[in-house]
Amino acid sequence: MSFQIRQATILDIDTLTPLFDGYRQFYGQPADPARARGFLMERIHQHESLILLARDEAGAGLGFTQLYPLFSSVRTVRTWLLNDLFVVAAARRQGIAAALLKAAAEHARALGAASLSLSTARDNVPAQALYESLGWQRDQQFCEYSLTL
Repeated sequence: MSFQIRQATILDIDTLTPLFDGYRQFYGQPADPARARGFLMERIHQHESLILLARDEAGAGLGFTQLYPLFSSVRTVRTWLLNDLFVVAAARRQGIAAALLKAAAEHARALGAASLSLSTARDNVPAQALYESLGWQRDQQFCEYSLTL
């Protein structure tokens, strides 16, 4: 399958919305295209994330990844959080997720980042295998915690 990856803009919102809504559904959220669209619009308008979009030769959306900028105080460097990665079911196992991950690394590197980080569900073994095949390393030093507010 032939596809292209490029940084998404507000002009891609109609293509991104069903992809992002599908991503949220994958993680157990109810379908809510209006909420998905609003969230993406805000991230794009506020320049709060970088979204890479994969499209086929006809322009149909195949997948995306969304990165958020962070900083490491200890290392005094910029880092990026690869927060979202999604490929539509019909396009999986065709190299799109790997290409999105590579493009994310290239973009982060070009923007001067020292590293990318991500987290995934413990039972998402296929994703873990993909990450590790591309050189991502599981953190063995730190535990990740969150506080729901």
